[in-house]
Amino acid sequence: EFKGYIFRISGGNDKQGFPMMQGILSNQRVRLLLTKNHSCYRVRRRGERKRKSVRGCIVNHDLSVLNLVVVKKGDAEIPGLTDSVMPRRLGPKRASNIRKLFNLDPADDVRKYVVRRQIVRDGKKPQSKAPKIQRLITPQRVQRKRK
Repeated sequence: EFKGYIFRISGGNDKQGFPMMQGILSNQRVRLLLTKNHSCYRVRRRGERKRKSVRGCIVNHDLSVLNLVVVKKGDAEIPGLTDSVMPRRLGPKRASNIRKLFNLDPADDVRKYVVRRQIVRDGKKPQSKAPKIQRLITPQRVQRKRK
């Protein structure tokens, strides 16, 4: 069924619902003191810390859910996952990311390559929407920097 596919484990939960946490090299539960920058915990007050149970990142028989990401596609299609293409609704907004997406030179005009979205309303002509490009170097911006 999954012949030729390569998956990456991105997380999971055990049978009691405790989440797997990356970097915990254990196959059982551990109790950690979690703060604002940790996953598996949302801070309610400023500076709050809490000791919570999380499962290690090593897979064993206690897991009920294992989250996977397809890294390499195999021979056959997986129905509902790889058989249909879902394009991203929004394109990049920052000028450098638009250049990176379309492999543009610094001389190319980024404004021509913005991902536009067509809006069709009944009884009116179709409109197109595009994001305002951020960090776009314009002649006015260069002039302001000179001052």
